[in-house]
Amino acid sequence: MTAAHLDPDTVARLVGDAVTAPSMHNAQPWKFIFRPGGNTIELHGDPERAMTRTDPNHRALHLGCAAALFNLRVSAVRHGLRARVRLLPDDLQPWLLATAVLDEPTDEDRELAALHPALRRRHTSRFPFSDEPVPDTLMDGLRSAARWEGCRLTVPGDWHMETVLGLVRDAEHREDIDPLVRAETSAWASPAPASAAGRGDGIPVAAFGPRSSGGPAPVRDFGRDHPVADRGWAVFEKRPQLALLGTSTDTRVDWLRAGQALERVLLQATTDGLATSMTSQPLEWPELRWTVRDPLEVMGHVQMVVRLGYGPHGPETPRRPVADVLEIRGG
Repeated sequence: MTAAHLDPDTVARLVGDAVTAPSMHNAQPWKFIFRPGGNTIELHGDPERAMTRTDPNHRALHLGCAAALFNLRVSAVRHGLRARVRLLPDDLQPWLLATAVLDEPTDEDRELAALHPALRRRHTSRFPFSDEPVPDTLMDGLRSAARWEGCRLTVPGDWHMETVLGLVRDAEHREDIDPLVRAETSAWASPAPASAAGRGDGIPVAAFGPRSSGGPAPVRDFGRDHPVADRGWAVFEKRPQLALLGTSTDTRVDWLRAGQALERVLLQATTDGLATSMTSQPLEWPELRWTVRDPLEVMGHVQMVVRLGYGPHGPETPRRPVADVLEIRGG
């Protein structure tokens, strides 16, 4: 098959792989438009799925859409294609985040195919991890994955780790006392199983993870306003293994690069047998986000805090049907 004979079924498979990406509260804030005449898939942000309280400038929305864009690139190579990406191609269409022209792959693109098996195995884990350290060789590979996408991944030192964990607790307290933030988070969580909830987005009860019985947990508690009788309790790791993904500047293009880097790191971690989750709470408060960065590092802006380790992989969370997010226009 060549790009010249690209058919709607193949495009649907590409988009089906793309939407396995993570997004804030699993809101899946993306739309895809396929234009057969140019073998082009457009990626649009969906403002109706934006977090107006915790993501007013849509930074997290860009990250989630860009993670889906990276998955599209991986899927394209797996199907014998290459996605030639252009970010923010039209100033007059602010919600058009990227275009991907599908053509023949290059040798450089083919290494992405190795990440394809991880697309549907990568799930956010809100469960405790063991204290077994992530080997330096694996961390070096994750740093390299971020660099491939023009970003930087760093591991905080001891003092900085304590600072980051303190900021997570501060952010959780701020959310506790802000009814609008709590309502926004609660709206994307469901106390019912995904199959029974009848929705293709959000966080189902199986993905809440257990309550923490040993102090604050390094993951967001989506069950706080949705009590579940048999949810259970567990002791989380006392010293989570965190990594900071960042960029030197903080533009919309940086956000789109960071989202692709984030997904590349997560897929590589999954391939390496690691469990992962994301700790974005302190990044949702402008007055806290700046202090997450290490002043001794060249990274100017932290885009995501990633938790890594060995433990149970999270359960699959629902996805909207491809037919709901993909539109084919033109001949």
